[in-house]
Amino acid sequence: MILTSTKIKDVHVLQTEPRGDHRGHFKRLFCAEELKNAGIDFAIAQINSSFTKEVGTVRGMHYQLAPKAEGKIVRVLRGKIFDAALDLRENSLTYGQWFGIELSSENNTMLYVPKGFAHGFQTMMPDTEVEYFVSEFYSPDFERGVRWNDSKYAVNWPISEAILSEKDSQWPFH
Repeated sequence: MILTSTKIKDVHVLQTEPRGDHRGHFKRLFCAEELKNAGIDFAIAQINSSFTKEVGTVRGMHYQLAPKAEGKIVRVLRGKIFDAALDLRENSLTYGQWFGIELSSENNTMLYVPKGFAHGFQTMMPDTEVEYFVSEFYSPDFERGVRWNDSKYAVNWPISEAILSEKDSQWPFH
């Protein structure tokens, strides 16, 4: 894996390196040692998957409060998304800033979203499937969210009209 820092401290782009021949290819998706060497302490507690039918659907912006805060490694199995991480760490120099990147089944790219960030994505192709490696178990009592279109954070989503779940449409503006 190739790990690249972003404009927001602790958020990293992870590029897989497929190795192939006439049979197909192999690529490493997770290596605790490589992450640790980059300063990322990440243990997988859960692996989740979501399937989204329609283009423009937003899932997020979700996070969990401490002590159940979670980090995520996000990848696309099928389709394409715009993936966004929003820094909610109050003592961070980049508090309130976001980083976004296109992830697809074709570009061999994943995003590491650390604890203390809200995370969400918007589908850019129909029938998109996303996989998340998560560092903490889901805890509904600690779950929170930020409205996807909160002007305080001004995430620049590629599609201005979003399809939302009932829950995601109810997150507060900050």
